[in-house]
Amino acid sequence: MAVSPPSRATQTKVQSDLELPQRLKPGLEKTPGSQEEEPSCILRATAAAQTLASIIRSCYGPFGRQKFLVTAKGETICTGHAAVILKALELEHPAAQFVQELAQTQVENAGDGTAFVVLLTEALLEQAHYLLWAGLTPTQLREAFATATAEVLTALPSLAIRSLGPLEDPSWALRSVMSTHTLSNSDYLTKLVAQACWVSREPNGSFKPESIVVCALQGGKLTDSRIFPGVAIAGKLCGRKTEVLGDARVALFNCPFGPTNPFTLATPRLSNPEELLRFRKQTEQVEKEIAQLAIMDINVAVVLGEVNEKSVNQANYCDIMVIQATSRKEIVYLSEKLGTPLLGRVLPPLEAGKCHKVYRKEFGDSAMIMFEWEHEIAPFLSVVLRGPTIQGLRVAEQAVYYGIDAFSQLCQDPRLLPGAGATEMALAKMLVDKGSRLAGPNGLAFQAFAQALSSLPKTLAENAGLAAQSVMAELSGFHQAGNFFVGVGTDGLVNVTHEGIWDILRTKAQGLQAVSELVQQLVSVDQIIVARKTPLYRQITNPTLNAKVSSPLRAKFFGKYI
Repeated sequence: MAVSPPSRATQTKVQSDLELPQRLKPGLEKTPGSQEEEPSCILRATAAAQTLASIIRSCYGPFGRQKFLVTAKGETICTGHAAVILKALELEHPAAQFVQELAQTQVENAGDGTAFVVLLTEALLEQAHYLLWAGLTPTQLREAFATATAEVLTALPSLAIRSLGPLEDPSWALRSVMSTHTLSNSDYLTKLVAQACWVSREPNGSFKPESIVVCALQGGKLTDSRIFPGVAIAGKLCGRKTEVLGDARVALFNCPFGPTNPFTLATPRLSNPEELLRFRKQTEQVEKEIAQLAIMDINVAVVLGEVNEKSVNQANYCDIMVIQATSRKEIVYLSEKLGTPLLGRVLPPLEAGKCHKVYRKEFGDSAMIMFEWEHEIAPFLSVVLRGPTIQGLRVAEQAVYYGIDAFSQLCQDPRLLPGAGATEMALAKMLVDKGSRLAGPNGLAFQAFAQALSSLPKTLAENAGLAAQSVMAELSGFHQAGNFFVGVGTDGLVNVTHEGIWDILRTKAQGLQAVSELVQQLVSVDQIIVARKTPLYRQITNPTLNAKVSSPLRAKFFGKYI
């Protein structure tokens, strides 16, 4: 096992040879004269990672807790998603920022595994600290960790015991991911996402995650959620024109639809002729802008901003449908799907977004705006979620995105690993067995890597409310006996193949590789240098009081610093 750190009472004393690991090869032992202080930089990096891990730890796994997150804008969010929490944190420590970037990269590339990479990074840094104190140099440690990582990544595919078939319903493969991130109705939501992903798949078997749009409508219950062809947004109609049933040409505006002056009142109060003239010019300008849209055959305008009543009347006259988007995410979706830019002024785009029709669709006690295409197979599908609360819809929406990303990973590599911590324990056993036969830094690094991996199923047991020590002892016994399918469940140990708990091989491999590279980089850092911009008055050399000022200009310039 990994070497434990010394107690505070013995840290100030010179360590004897017996207190150091006996498996260090000759030449690596520390002599009393060469004993140095513990590397303070790795201590700080470990402390920063431990702080992040302490925030994320209780969110790990299907038994994870929720947290109230108060963002920098003062908005309160109830979430258990590690990616959302880490993205909202404003961090100053460089090591913490690196871990935050690693988690964000994991989300962007794999869609899941954020808590996994944060917790594994913290555990590996802690083990690295022990090994550095025990006598390994940063170079030796980097090389040993690289060897251990290569061993893990080589052994990982051998643990894959099932694959998603090309014609198989993906619900069973997505259930573990969805249930981890959904508080209720996870089975219904899993089937909904699986159906949307299956229908959106290309004829050649490839899959584009961007072909599925998620729209959240407050009201009803989660089981009222449905799939619709086209792009759905929770927009608001303005004006008399409520639909375009053929050859819709769309323009998107990230600005007010009307006078650009933010202080312009809906009902102007004119007190003198100058204000009357200014108001008339603004009105004429808006009328010209909207008329230009009609000249360029724009018949749908989607606006993210205030909509002026006079401008809507002009749009009615020009037969333009005006839609007010409720969030920036919606209008960015449309920009990507329609292939038209998001404009900062009410001007005709160089290339209008094109679809077959745009109309308002009733859905339960709510309504949405649908953008549909004429193709037999819709290029986009919308998963429209219903729910009584905004917070519940946010959790469901995030879970849908995790499911879509998981299916995208499975389309690239359909292999699945045993979940519930079984894979981590199997890798840990393999590393311990091989590390016990190696001498020097590689043997210690294998043992340390195994210790870090085994901390993950322990966290699962703690979050499930189980007696972690006894569960881990029992779990280790099963894996020592060669049963690699045993993991941590709700009431204790479970056979993951019977329970249908799976991890995606591609996601796990990417996380392991990224964590190892980050830890190898952090152990090589010996100092944190903060380069701040010096204020102007400190950059100027202050003249001495007795120095003779050579010119009036110099006296004027340096006078206030003397």
